[in-house]
Parts: sequence; structure tokens; C-alpha cells
Amino acid sequence: MNETPQRQDTQETTVDLGRMFVALLDHKWLIVFITLLFAGLGYVQGQLATPIYQANALVQVERRSSVSPFGNVGSVIGDDMLNTPAEVQILQSRMVLGQVVDRLERDVIIQPVELPVIGNFVERRQIPRPEFMVGQPHVWGDESLDVARFELADNRRGQRILVERLQEGYQVLLDDVSIGRGQIGQVERFLDDDLILRIERFEAAPGARFRLMKQHRTSAIGNISSRLQITQSTSEPTAGMLRLLMVGDDPVELTRTLDAVAETFLTQNVERQSAQAQQSLEFLEDQAPELRSQLAEAEQRLNEYRSNLDSVDLDSESQAAIQRYIELETRLNDLEFQEAELAQRYTPSHPTYQSLLRQREQIQQDREELNDRVDQLPAAQQQVIRLRRDMDVTQAIYVNVLNKMQELEVARAGTIGNVRIIDDAVVSGLVAPKRGRILILATLLGLVLSVGLVLMRELLRRGVTSPEQIEAAGIPVYATIPLSSGQTRLTKRVRRRAMGTAKNVVTGVLAEREPADLSVEAVRGLRTSLHFALLEGCNNRIMITGSSPGVGKSFLGINLASVFAQAGKRVVLVDADLRKGYVHRAFKLDASPGLSDYLSGQCDLADIIRPTGIENYHVISRGRVAPNPSELLMQSRLAAAMEALSDMFDLVLVDTPPILAVTDASILGKHCDTTLLVARFEKNPVREIKAARRRLEDSGIRVRGAVLNAVELKPSTASGYYGHYQYQYR
Repeated sequence: MNETPQRQDTQETTVDLGRMFVALLDHKWLIVFITLLFAGLGYVQGQLATPIYQANALVQVERRSSVSPFGNVGSVIGDDMLNTPAEVQILQSRMVLGQVVDRLERDVIIQPVELPVIGNFVERRQIPRPEFMVGQPHVWGDESLDVARFELADNRRGQRILVERLQEGYQVLLDDVSIGRGQIGQVERFLDDDLILRIERFEAAPGARFRLMKQHRTSAIGNISSRLQITQSTSEPTAGMLRLLMVGDDPVELTRTLDAVAETFLTQNVERQSAQAQQSLEFLEDQAPELRSQLAEAEQRLNEYRSNLDSVDLDSESQAAIQRYIELETRLNDLEFQEAELAQRYTPSHPTYQSLLRQREQIQQDREELNDRVDQLPAAQQQVIRLRRDMDVTQAIYVNVLNKMQELEVARAGTIGNVRIIDDAVVSGLVAPKRGRILILATLLGLVLSVGLVLMRELLRRGVTSPEQIEAAGIPVYATIPLSSGQTRLTKRVRRRAMGTAKNVVTGVLAEREPADLSVEAVRGLRTSLHFALLEGCNNRIMITGSSPGVGKSFLGINLASVFAQAGKRVVLVDADLRKGYVHRAFKLDASPGLSDYLSGQCDLADIIRPTGIENYHVISRGRVAPNPSELLMQSRLAAAMEALSDMFDLVLVDTPPILAVTDASILGKHCDTTLLVARFEKNPVREIKAARRRLEDSGIRVRGAVLNAVELKPSTASGYYGHYQYQYR
């Protein structure tokens, strides 16, 4: 019990997926066309897009050694002085990039006035200016401008200056207003000397224009910064290696700018190291005179004391104490200088600073212990030791300071910094556009859009595509008529002057002109089906109607009557569409006299029955367009005419207006025992066909069957054809 609904759902899903697939097959050429169109657009986009190149350079930041006059502070700090992230920040700073802007004048922008969309392509391909573009402001590939001097007041930065080539010289425009003219090769002044310009060379046709602008310095720095990328190696063997990357559309400008960035970074690093050595040298130069004065005073005190006591010799213990004093004082003095340097970097609570203070405290304790031992010696010996200590310690410190000063002089003269350029800038290749990727993405986009368009159209389409859909609504399908190319040639677009509308009308009989056409074969199949249906009916009259205009009722009636006539039946086709009937045009006849004329009493029935030129085939046209067609059809003359026609002919075919549009078919159907409902392929939804049947049944008219007309032969509808319609027998 529970498996049946699930099986049905599965079947419906399979049918839907199959319908989607065959719909794609139906529109395969549309999909191919759209895909190729997008592929072509992608190719054009790839060719027109401005090439973006990438240049790279390699810079090494070495471990930085301290320039402290009394040793390497790194031994106290406990690090290796390699601060690569800080160097990266310096490299990207306004200090470095600002110097690059000033050095290369990157705040000056000179741009040609380009053609829309293809302007850059024209310049890159060096396409010369065609004759018809002479006098236009756009610059072509063989035109250039060389500006030797361009000075603009700071208050005019950001303003766009236009330079236009003239027959003789050039003119300068601001806001499209000429502000003066100049000669090539001469210094010209404009805007009260706010603009100073010297054009060295201007090779362009008259009318060609270039834009000159001086950016704000911050904007120029930002432009370089946005294009500069720095990657650093974090692994130990290559630590400190910085890879500089920059992108741009001009390879020459790219390498020059990147080289300038690396060289400016190197220069500022050397200057920074030299400035640090200079600062230490100035500190020592301030200390040297004071130490020299202290040394002189210590020597004088020692000499005076010896003179007063004649001579006091020092034993080995005293000599050792003095050497120990010299060692401790020298170390203590070094720590004091190191403390002065650390004080510029850290606060006293920093662990590094605290470590230095502990070292100094330990040395001071050692010095106190040495003082205690010296205090145990005789008084004269103590005084000599202290005086000798002061002199020797001061002398050692003074000599050390002089040595450091000489070392700093040499270091300052030969400072090379801890940065070096390993690789100069080179263009590594094209980074954009990725033409292959653009082509693939554009092709995929075209494929997705085309498939989506077809599937969306299929999902939104509500017209019937197979006889099964009509039969599922409870209406048997008598025939499936394929779309005929021959009928298309016999159809003409006619405009109605009264209403200002146009309509496709049949201008010939396909069954006579192309009897082997597939559509005619399908109509013959319908003839066979109707032959047995007529045997069950009460009369020989068949009404052909549809739910909406343009379904092909007239085409079906004209050709169905023809194949019946070919079978030896005497047939009359009645055009009962008193509003827009055009059956007479298929036989090159006039609309009048016709049915409306007979119903209005203007003529007899015999007057409106006219031969078609085909044996056994007669036609009754619509007549003059009546203002009240429904009222005319309700008259008794119509019933009398139908009875008379049934006696005169073997078959009476009545072509009526659409049942959902007007009520004419409901009136005419009461006189016809057999009613055919025509539906057009992919036009009439199932619900519309049901509504048409319901309208007829409400009027007491039974719909015997339906005809699916104008079916297109394609994979999605192959199953909808009855097999023999798909073949031709010759």
C-alpha cells in the first residue's frame, strides 16, 4: 500500500529530470552559441585588459652589532639584535617611501587621454592613428609626450592639467579652458607662475591631449605602499631575508621604483647606524676632558704625598690590591655606560635593566670587601694604595675611552649598516590578466548561464508538449500534427487596418502543394480517425475550435477538407469566424459573399457556396465583418443552412473562433455532432485546454477529441509522435 505513492514520485522525478535533459538537447545550438559568445568576450577581455607585471628584489637584514663604546649590549640584553618585523615596518614607513617619491618624482602623473575601453590596447600594440581620427583628443600608439620640467604650486596639487598638441607648439587647459600656449623645448610659465612647464618632445597629431597632475605626497606614498608587498622568512637558516614584491603596468617604472625602495632602505639603515656611532662618540668626547682632569689631580695628590714621606714602597700585596681596584673600577665604569644606553630603551623595572643593576651591585660588594682588606694595612700603606689606586684606575679608564673614541671614529667612517641588497629588482612575469583563466571562467559562465536559461525557460513553460498531457486531462488525442516548414512558407503576416493588429493567415493548401509533407500525412491519419468517429455521430458535421487564437484551426480545417476531398468525399469548409476569418485567402477568394451575408438575409445559401479549384472541395467564406456576429449565429437561418449543407455534401467542416475568447463556438457546436479541440505545441497550457472543454460541456457540447498541432520534431518531443509520423515513405 505504501510503495505505490513512492514509486509514482520516483517516476515523476525521473520524467522531470529526463525532460530537463532533452530540453538541453533541444537547445544545444543555443547553448553552444551563448557559450562561444561568452568565450569570445572572455578572450577579448583578456586581450584588452591592461597587463599587470610583478617585480621582485631580495634584501637581507643581518644581525645587528651594537655600537656601544664599551662592548656589545646584546651580551647584557641576552638577544641577537635581529628584529626583522621592525625592519619590515621601517621599509613600509612614510619615511622610506616618501624619500622614494621625492627621488623618482612619483607624485607627478602623466597620462594620455585614451579611447574608451580599447585605449590601453591601442597604445600597447602601437597602433597608429587612422585618418578619420585626426583632430580627436585620444592618443594612439605612435604618439608620446616627454616632459622635462613640471612644477606646480602646492595649492594646485590634485588639479588635472591638459596639454593639447597644436600645429605649432601646444596649449595648456585647466577645466577645459585654455590658460595659455607654449613652445616645445622652452620653459613656459602659466597661472601667475603657479605652473612652470618645459616640454622637451611632443610627438602627436594636432588635437591629441595628455593629462598632467601632481598628486599630494601622501597619495603618492599610498600608491607605492598599496603595490608593495614584503614577505619574510621565519626559518632559522634564512632568517632576516626579505622578499620585496611590487606590481604595476609599466615594467620600467616597476623595477626603478622597487630598486629605489631597496636603496633608500639601505641608505637610511647606514645613516641610522652612523648616527648611533656619532651619538656614542659625542658622549665619550664629553667624558674625556673630565677624565683627563681627574687623572691629573690623582697624579698630583700621589706625588705630593710621596714628597712629604720621602718614599713609600709597595709590597706585592699592595700591588695586587691596586690591580684588583683597576679591574673592578673599569668593569664598574663599563656598566655605568651600558646603563646609560639601556636607559634610552627600557624602564628600570625591565628584566634586562634589573640584570645590569645586579651585576653592578655585585661589583660594588667586591670593591667594599677589597676596601676592608686594605683598611687592615698600616696607615701609610693604606694612603699610598688609595692614591695609587685613584691614579691607575683613572688612567686605565681614560686610556680605554681614548681607544673607544678611535674605534668609533673608524666605525663611523666605515659604517655599512646591517642591511644589504642581495638581488636587484627584476620583472618576474605577468600576474594579471590570467588570460587562460579568464577564457575558462568566461566559457564556464556562458555555459552555466545558457544551461540555466534553457532550464528556467523549461520550468516556466506551461504549454503542452506531448499528447499524454492532454490525455491525462481526459481528452483523447486524435492526431499529432508536426510543424511543417512548407506550411510556414504558405503563411503570410497580414495587418488589419481597422484594429491595427497583425495575424498569420494561410495563403495556400499544403495538402495540394506538398502532399508528401509529414504534416499532411498526419492530417491523413486524423482523417482515418474521424472516419470512424463520424460513424458514431448523428450528422456529418465537424466543428474545429481552440482555446485561444493562433493554434492553427484554419490550417487544420483547410487541409483536413482537402484530404477528405482527395479520398472522394464531397466536402464544404465553412469559415464561421465572422470576426477574423481568413479561410478565403487560402483560395485567393474574396471574403464576400459569405456566411455573414447569408445570415443577414442579403443572399441565398447557393450564392455563398464557392468552388476552391480542387475537385469535391467547396468553401463558404466569412462574408462581410458583422458588428453582431453572435446574434447572427443564433438565427434560425444557421440551422437551416447546416441541414442543407449536410444533405448537399458528404462532410461539413466548420472553422470557429476560440471558445475562451467568444461564445460563437458554443452556438455553432449545437449544430455539429463532432467537435475537435485544437491545441498548439508549447502554447496552450493543460489548464487552458481543460477550461475550453468545460466551457463547451457547459453549453451541452461534447468534445470528441483533441489535435496537438505544430509539434516540433526534437528530442524532448520524440516520444510524443506516433511512430509512423517520424518516417517518410517514398
